[in-house]
Amino acid sequence: MNTWLVTGGAGFIGSNFVRAALESSDARIVVVDKLTYAGNLQSLAEVSDNPRYGFVQADIADREAVRGIFREHQPTVVVNFAAESHVDRSIDGPSAFVETNIVGTFELLEASRQLLSQADRSARDAFRFLHVSTDEVYGSLGPTGAFEETTPYEPNSVYSASKASADHLVRAYQETFGVPSLVTNCSNNYGPHQFPEKLIPLMILNATEGKPLPIYGDGGNVRDWLYVDDHCRAIDLTLQKGKSGETYCIGGLTEDISNLDLVKKIIKLMDKSEDSIEFIKDRPGHDRRYAVDFSKAKKELGYQPQHDLDTYLKKTIDWYIKNKDWWQRVKSKDYQKYYQQWYGR
Repeated sequence: MNTWLVTGGAGFIGSNFVRAALESSDARIVVVDKLTYAGNLQSLAEVSDNPRYGFVQADIADREAVRGIFREHQPTVVVNFAAESHVDRSIDGPSAFVETNIVGTFELLEASRQLLSQADRSARDAFRFLHVSTDEVYGSLGPTGAFEETTPYEPNSVYSASKASADHLVRAYQETFGVPSLVTNCSNNYGPHQFPEKLIPLMILNATEGKPLPIYGDGGNVRDWLYVDDHCRAIDLTLQKGKSGETYCIGGLTEDISNLDLVKKIIKLMDKSEDSIEFIKDRPGHDRRYAVDFSKAKKELGYQPQHDLDTYLKKTIDWYIKNKDWWQRVKSKDYQKYYQQWYGR
């Protein structure tokens, strides 16, 4: 049986991918997660009894732990979701982003290289290391255009710089050591099980609790929104059809929409008042606009997003309303401290 090692599998995108992979493949899925504030085993509760699911609590930057996991499980596929991912937190504490996103990726690549050095030719050819990255590595767009795989890297935050560094490490291990690798650079994800510090769940939960809806600057920052199920399907297609050494940009169906207009959509869908919007001081280095051209993924992988923003934003709102126990538990003291620092309430 093939074994897929899914790092960060108890997080938002990772847990959605694990549930999908157990349905669509016959592989054994071993989740590796440090269980930081954003990792939550509740998100994997529905698959916890599946005989093809396993869980290891470990830090991917811990060399001995990672190499022990590789020796025990002999993975044929590694999907690396594990990352510190919130730009705000990278301003407060850059070192965690360097440790997890750069050092952690390095340790996974080194363990993969060591594993492959002892494998036969067929095992080496079958192995895949898929690194899940972000469109933020490309920096900020002007009023037109879209990111594509050949866009120069221009990261503007510690988060995006650390992800860019990891992308480059993955490429180097492919070219120098022959570790069969793939990189996906995705746009902003949304959907069930997303930690409430991110924009969409933050707005949904604040509206639910009657709190102000804080928006950075003038709210004119533009993002491309990708429903998490589309992203997970793109990753599966990349594993199936992606060419080793290639990068694929993964985007959604969203036309340009500002953060302010997105929040107004949420307000309207929840039948709330726009009076709750509160503009706050912009964060440093805030990228103005992202957009993603996914034509390469469409041509080479057969990828096409299927979930439009209006329909699945409503479904996402409904999920949070119906799963109050989930989000109340994740809003820990750490979250409250973070919220007070950035939003002052």
